[in-house]
Amino acid sequence: MKKYLVIGNPIEHSLSPDLHNYWIKTNMIKANYEKMRITNDQIKDLILEIKSGKINGLNITVPFKQEVISHLDHLSEEAHKTQSVNTILLKDNKAIGHNTDIEGFEYSVKFNNIDLKNKNIFIIGAGGVVPSIIYSLKKMKVSNITICNRTKSKAENLKKLFERLKVVNWGEIPEFDMIINATSIGLKNQEKINLDLPKVENKLFYDVIYNPKETHFLKFGKQYGNKAFNGKMMFIYQAFFAFKLWHNIEPEINNHVLKLLDQ
Repeated sequence: MKKYLVIGNPIEHSLSPDLHNYWIKTNMIKANYEKMRITNDQIKDLILEIKSGKINGLNITVPFKQEVISHLDHLSEEAHKTQSVNTILLKDNKAIGHNTDIEGFEYSVKFNNIDLKNKNIFIIGAGGVVPSIIYSLKKMKVSNITICNRTKSKAENLKKLFERLKVVNWGEIPEFDMIINATSIGLKNQEKINLDLPKVENKLFYDVIYNPKETHFLKFGKQYGNKAFNGKMMFIYQAFFAFKLWHNIEPEINNHVLKLLDQ
C-alpha cells in the first residue's frame, strides 16, 4: 500500500488526510494519507524515505516550505521561482519539489468570481505561502502588492524574488482593494491580528486559514459589509493538483468535498 504524508508544525488543524483519503477511496487507489508533526532535523530522513520508496509523496505546510529545498534533487520552475515547496514526489529516482499553492490560490480566486486585474493588494505576513500568493497575483496582473510583517526584514527578503514589491512597517495600512491574511494568526479561535484595520467597505478580505472557517480577521471584514473568503478553496485546489501529480488523476471536487471541510 502506498503511503503519503503531510508534514508541518503545527499540524493538528490539517484536514489534508480527510480530503486525500476521500479521493483515494473514491478512485480505488491502494494508499493511505496521514499527517505528521515534525521538527527540522527529521526532514532529511523523510526525503530519504521517499527515495527508498517507503513514502510515495509528501505535502509540506508551515514552517517547512523553504527548509525542505536543500534536501531535494530538483525543483519545478514554479517552486524554484518562489523558493517554496508544498508537494514532493519521486520521479526518475529523484526527489522533486513542486508548488501547487500557486494554482491553489489562483483557482480559488476564479472559483469566487473575483477579478484582480489592476487591483491593489495588501498582504499581511511573509511566511511560507506568501511567495506563492505573490506569484499567482502577478499572473493575474494586479496593479500593486504591498506587504507588512512583524519582522520587516523577512518581508524585505521577498524583494529578492519579486520586483516592485512595496514593504511597509507593521501597523501601517495602505490603500487596498484586497487584503490577505497569510499568517497563521487565527488558527486558534481566540487569536486576533494586532493591527488597527480600517473600517472599510466594498473590499475583499481573504484569509488563507480554512480551519477554523471564520477567523476574527474575516469576521471584522464581514462586519462592515465586505466580501470575505477563507482558504478552503485554495486548500482544495492545491490538494487537487498535488493529487494529480502523484496519481495522474484529476479528483472530483463535489459537494461532499466542500462539506468535508466545513468543520
